[in-house]
Amino acid sequence: MYPANFDYQKAASVDDALKAMSENPDLKIIAGGHSLLPAMKLRLAQPPALLDIFNLEELKGISEDGDFYVVGAMTTHADVMRSHLPLFPEVAGWVGDPMVRNRGTIGGSLAHADPSADYPAAALATGAEFVIRGMGGERTVGADEMFLGMFESAVEAGELLTHIRIPKGISSSVYEKYRHPASHYAIVGVAMARHADGQIRAAYTGAAEKAARLPKLEERLNAGQDVGTGLVEGADLLGDRFASADFRAHLVDVLSDRAAKRLG
Repeated sequence: MYPANFDYQKAASVDDALKAMSENPDLKIIAGGHSLLPAMKLRLAQPPALLDIFNLEELKGISEDGDFYVVGAMTTHADVMRSHLPLFPEVAGWVGDPMVRNRGTIGGSLAHADPSADYPAAALATGAEFVIRGMGGERTVGADEMFLGMFESAVEAGELLTHIRIPKGISSSVYEKYRHPASHYAIVGVAMARHADGQIRAAYTGAAEKAARLPKLEERLNAGQDVGTGLVEGADLLGDRFASADFRAHLVDVLSDRAAKRLG
């Protein structure tokens, strides 16, 4: 299918993008386009105007700031995969195919908050922070407050996600995924990270309306117990013709067990 007609413009800078959004509330931000364009082709999204920010160099690349790695929102999945970041390179390797990884961006994926995307689980497990900028200034949001619902993040109208801050002090991390055979999105994905204080954070994606922490799993692992079962309730999960809610709950248990064994 072809998308509905829309206007298109490119931003020359972050300030230019924010100004354009303040003048036209109908503008929809597009980065790599691998989340928004499929939705537009299916007429699930019909924005009247797109603002392209993919070429903003100030939003690309990975640097360091004290105890954090700072990742520009327009850094591609391929660049993340080749980096020395904790956890995210492994997760990036699970995203789509080479074409998607060379065009899609970490910021676009995280701001889009697709419930089946891989990065949200990694962000929750690592305790990442999100730098969000608007005309009124800049604010930082923790991973636990970033994902609000299905395709709903803490990035509000008129704002841009500019950077992701990832803690350096992670000694080990893993990601386990059961993917959809066609789309390669996560039917269930489980991310796990051991932090500098020895505590383990874990999160899942794909199974519910949004990615979320796994408090039962964290409590058991940090108490030296086995992973066990019943980490999430099937009644709280999504189900479709590819995987029922109860099967997704079972996958959370299985993938968590595999992740814990790899984490060591």
